[in-house]
Formats: sequence, structure tokens, C-alpha cells
Amino acid sequence: MAESDRAFQSRSLPTPDSRLASPVALTEAANRAHRTWFQETLARLLKNKGAAGALVVLVVIGFVVVFAPVLTPYDPIAVDTTNTDSPPTWSHPFGTDTIGRDILSRIMLGGRLTVLVGVVAIAIAAGAGLPLGMLSGYYGGWTDRLISRFMDVMLAFPGILLALGVVAVLGSSVVNVSIAVGISLIPGFVRLVRGTYLAARDQAYVEAARVIGTGNGRIIVRHILPNVVAPVMVLATVAMGWAIIIGAALSFLGLGAQAPTPEWGSDLASGREWIRTAWWMSTFPGLAITVVVIAVNLVGDGLRDALDPRLRTR
Repeated sequence: MAESDRAFQSRSLPTPDSRLASPVALTEAANRAHRTWFQETLARLLKNKGAAGALVVLVVIGFVVVFAPVLTPYDPIAVDTTNTDSPPTWSHPFGTDTIGRDILSRIMLGGRLTVLVGVVAIAIAAGAGLPLGMLSGYYGGWTDRLISRFMDVMLAFPGILLALGVVAVLGSSVVNVSIAVGISLIPGFVRLVRGTYLAARDQAYVEAARVIGTGNGRIIVRHILPNVVAPVMVLATVAMGWAIIIGAALSFLGLGAQAPTPEWGSDLASGREWIRTAWWMSTFPGLAITVVVIAVNLVGDGLRDALDPRLRTR
């Protein structure tokens, strides 16, 4: 009888199940449930060590660029004929140029124009590419054919060549370089948004919105546009690197910032004649461009993974 009672109790009482989630896992799941979309994306981005490190680098560079007028140790355009072609020292960590200007100060202040060109170019490309891609992908027909053929013509030219043509028409200046770079990046945004709208316009939720009498404008903006935000954010981050490179290349060719205004591309060009005897004049502006572009690309890759819906469900 005692043995049967023990057997009954062993069947009746709950036993630990290794398949049950641990308290830590349950706590993490509860925290994820209360996170906003932005918090969840940021948390996933910071789990990527490469992207997190690159984000820290960009934050530091952004701080230096914004507060450069206060942080620069010397006047970036002040001429010092007693200290020309000086290699890196404690007083001038990046050395001086042929007329005695401190290269570190010029890089700190010159980053404002270089980064500004990238930001303005992305704003122009996204501002024009989003509505064009929406109209092309949603309405189709002759609207799609017209916009697509125009984008094909733009894509027939390399980005740098197209930007050169725009600057040749508008004239040489930082503003015109920003416009030119932005125009050269528009086709990428148009094609991305068009593809998303083509895939979404025949979905069940869009058909349901049409059935209840929702207008096309509301469907385009309210129902489909949220699906475009994540891929556009990733493309904008990656395209920022291209924008900085193209903008610096145009300044290198003398089409952007003009002397004595500090700018990474123009400073890189000014030191190319002295690369054998004063390597620091071109090396440090080139390193600044390289570091920013690599950091932006790493953040873009991390953001792509963080916004991947297949990963967000894990």
C-alpha cells in the first residue's frame, strides 16, 4: 500500500522540467516586451561589438566636429613661417604644413564640412528618392516606366562622374558639391523604395484598406511607408560613407572647399606634392576619411542585422 501511495504522489506532484525557461530568460523576455522599437533596435545594435565600437568612434568624432572651434589647439588658418614642414611633435601631434598651419586643428575643423556634405547629400537623396520610389512602385504603368527609365539613365553614369557633371553645371562650392553628391545617390533610394512598394501593393492589408474606401495617398503614407523605414535607414547609413568619399574626392579635385578653408579632401590634395618629404600632410587627412567611412559602414552593417525581422523574433 505504501509503495502504491508513493507512486501516486510521484505522478501527482509537479517535477522540475528542464525545458522550462530560466528566471533570467523570463526576465529578458519581459524586458523585451516592454521595450520600444528604438530601444530594441539599439539593444540589438550594441550587441554587435564591431558596430558598437564604430558607433563610439562616430560619437567621439561628432563631438569633436561640433565643438571644433573650441577644441582646436591652434587657429587652423593661422600662418607660422617659423615652424613650417614640422613633423609630428608633442606641440603639433599631426605636424604642420608648408606654411606652418597646424594639421590637427585643420582636421578637427575641416571635418565639419566633410561630414556636412555627407549629411546634406543623404538628405537630398532620401528626400527625392522616397517620393519617386513611392509613386513608381505603387502606381506602376507609365509612371513607373517614366521614373525607372530616368533612373536607368542616371545609373548609366558612375556616381563620381555624375557628380562631376552636376558641379560643372552649378559651379565649384561646398553647397554645390553637396547637391551634386545627393543627386548622384538618388537612384539607389528610388530603386529600394520602388521594390518595397511593388511587393506591398498587392498584399492583403493593402487590398483591405482599398475595400473600406481608404484613399491612395493614405495607403501610400500610412500603410506601406512604415515597411520602408528600416531598409531606408540602412541604405542611408551605408550611403553616407559613399557621400563622404565622393565629396572629399570632388574637393580633392578643387571643386569643393577652397583654400584656406580646412576640409579633408582639399587638405589631402594640398599635401600630395610633398608626400615624399612631408608624408604627414596627406596621411592624416586620408586617415580621417578612412576611419569615418569604415565606422559608418560598420554601423550600417550592424543596423541591417538589428533591423532584420527574422532576427527580431529570436
